[in-house]
Amino acid sequence: MAMEKIVLGLSGGVDSAVAAALLREQGYEIIGLYLDIGLGGENDAKKTADDLGIELHIRDIRPQLEEKVCSVFACSYLKGETPSPCIMCNPTVKFPALFQLADELGIEKVATGHYALCRNGELYKSASNNDQSYMLSRLSCDQLRRCVFPLGDMQKEEIRKKAEELGLSVAKKADSMEICFIPDGDYAAFIEKRGITPPPGDYIDPNGNVLGRHKGIHHYTLGQRKRLGIALGKRVFVSNIDPNNNTVTLTDDEDLYVSRAQAKDANLLTEIPAEGIDCEVKVRHSRFSTPARVIPAGDGFVMEFSSPVRAPTPGQAAVAYLDGRVICSGWII
Repeated sequence: MAMEKIVLGLSGGVDSAVAAALLREQGYEIIGLYLDIGLGGENDAKKTADDLGIELHIRDIRPQLEEKVCSVFACSYLKGETPSPCIMCNPTVKFPALFQLADELGIEKVATGHYALCRNGELYKSASNNDQSYMLSRLSCDQLRRCVFPLGDMQKEEIRKKAEELGLSVAKKADSMEICFIPDGDYAAFIEKRGITPPPGDYIDPNGNVLGRHKGIHHYTLGQRKRLGIALGKRVFVSNIDPNNNTVTLTDDEDLYVSRAQAKDANLLTEIPAEGIDCEVKVRHSRFSTPARVIPAGDGFVMEFSSPVRAPTPGQAAVAYLDGRVICSGWII
């Protein structure tokens, strides 16, 4: 009997390589897809495909990445936001590319090396220390119905051990910690290279008093303490970025805590009653969530936290969980 085929995003890293090995053990015939963004790296994907005997396709996704992610990323910083490019990319670029190849080949399922669980088209938090359900929270129900995440609850140590046992060439390859299209992590320089250089402006306190000069609002994010370039004799943090007045407000850490926040453009993976639902909410990519009541509001939702949350940041995703299942996400405003 012919094996079921599946399209796997093969990045050239250890996670996707082990995902391929696990899928093969589960009886799948794997078709690999490397997504080229013009920064190299396909050689590792080719080597992994050779190691495992996988057919590999390569697609140039630079135009889609520019339109759907890079340009939005730059514009968000100019609005005083801190965007989440990976969360934007997954539903608009990465997974559509996987689905496109799958459709061309008449294949139903696609897979990636994300640390998350997908059961019956529902997305669940992984027990792994590297849980990435937050990063996948903008995938639609229709997209999730076609997804397989073979790494599930595995820990990174297990992944590397498995890679070494299989003799995979990427077993000891370092993890990528930065945004793929900004490998050096210098977001401000990336924006400036696009011909956009926001001017310097004033640091102010909450009363509007001028404290000094900042380098341009694209250098800052809510809650930031380091690299401010100003000495005030005490620790201060960015508490507000105002693109209209070109000011950055500095304040004490305690002023960053809020009991209520709002998100727009909800991606609902389950219906939420008008009176709201008690759940857990993450306001950034971390291991920690906070009990909250999520209440529909316009095209988004309001979050009423059981205890104050530090610096929910405009442009970041807010993701709500119920019993470990992602029920909705939205962009913090």
